[in-house]
Amino acid sequence: MNIFLLLSLLLLPIFFLLTRRGKPLKRVPPGSLGIPILGQSLGLLRAMRTNTAEKWMAERAKRYGPISKMSLFGKPTVFIYGQAANKFVFTSDGSKLSNQQTDSVRMILGDRCLLELSGEDHKRVRNALSSFLKPDSLKNYVGKIEDEVMRHLEMHWQGKQKVTVLPLMKTLTFNIICSLLFGLERGARRDAFVEYFQQMIEGMWSIPINMPFTRFNRSLKASAKVQKMLRDLICEKRSELEKGAPPHQDLITCLLSIRGNDNNELVSEDEIIHNVMLIMVAGHDTSSVLITFIIRLLANDKTILEAVLKEQEEIRNSKLSRELLTWEDLGKMKYTWRVAMETLRTTPPIFGGFRKTVEDIEYEGYLIPKGWQIFWVTSMTHMDGDIFPEPSKFDPDRFGNAAAIPPYCFVPFGGGPRICPGYEFAKIETLVTIHPLITHFTWKLCCKDDSFRRDPMPVPTQGLPVQLVSKKLL
Repeated sequence: MNIFLLLSLLLLPIFFLLTRRGKPLKRVPPGSLGIPILGQSLGLLRAMRTNTAEKWMAERAKRYGPISKMSLFGKPTVFIYGQAANKFVFTSDGSKLSNQQTDSVRMILGDRCLLELSGEDHKRVRNALSSFLKPDSLKNYVGKIEDEVMRHLEMHWQGKQKVTVLPLMKTLTFNIICSLLFGLERGARRDAFVEYFQQMIEGMWSIPINMPFTRFNRSLKASAKVQKMLRDLICEKRSELEKGAPPHQDLITCLLSIRGNDNNELVSEDEIIHNVMLIMVAGHDTSSVLITFIIRLLANDKTILEAVLKEQEEIRNSKLSRELLTWEDLGKMKYTWRVAMETLRTTPPIFGGFRKTVEDIEYEGYLIPKGWQIFWVTSMTHMDGDIFPEPSKFDPDRFGNAAAIPPYCFVPFGGGPRICPGYEFAKIETLVTIHPLITHFTWKLCCKDDSFRRDPMPVPTQGLPVQLVSKKLL
């Protein structure tokens, strides 16, 4: 046989792998998929827990450029970053990218939450959630949130010489969620709920190998218990609605009351459960971490402390004793919220996120095959000196004119049509909590080690213990 014919026959299968319909395919991004199943998962998780994840990702970007392939949590993955990457992720419709998360997140939170839905389903469920979480609705609950905050401070802060901030903030934000979103009163059921919830979130960023005694296995079991409790709660709320309960007394009741054209419930029971679990995770962890790191900042920066205190005391002095905050009061906390946004820029609670390609797509001249994950990282734009000059400097005045910040560069809550619907809820929680804290207490850090790790949220050393002095009774 002619040697050239033989080579042609041997190379023909490779040719078909590299072409489609006679056209050369773009090459996949540079990088390595690493060890099967594990890939770079352990390296990333190790970097997160030693607070070197940003450096780990930056070194990868320096080596391979703004797009590279890797393997995370059992899936081939393409890492992208930058303003254009953020825009691509947050504006792509369901025909190119699906909202699918890692197997561990999907198996724990469920496959009918906003992180998973695309197209019309995403729009339908998002609109339903927004009907309760939009500012026009939430402004009616400012007093209810403040009641939870004041009760928490009286129980856990007043009269104490030392407190550990992060676990207390997690307790507070969970109680606000239980009260406002579920209408679940204090007691044994709420206590069990928080115990299962804590177990559930521990394994969300883990390798999804369901074996006994693993973190992932414990999280799956806890997730099943949380879902069972939510189904029971939905049954109770549905019964209360039939007896004439107000349709907007909490989030679950609100979702149950929304009807479609056929007068059936617009949001299914699974969609209510999975999205309530998502909001639990987002509202509990994001807000508690943000408030904790603001408290940490105020202990370290006297100039910012004095500016925030001045703004909050002006609001307090304009009100009668024990008079509750109003929506208008929150609108006056402009500098305090700029401090919060700069905290979100420098220490974003959400490290990054995932999408999944629905089809082969081209990005920046490379092919990203169908079924691969796309991984984006928040801090890669937050700490970009071309976008935020002197990015390591803490400067709340960057947000004096938030409109001047280029779109898709500040993304702690996502962006575009994918921005978190709970953004305003997190803002209200934060401002309502900071007001009585700073007007009633002073504090200083107890721990000399002022570092933190990610697991996957930022966790200060020892949970941020502080020495506490009460200025006045609550």
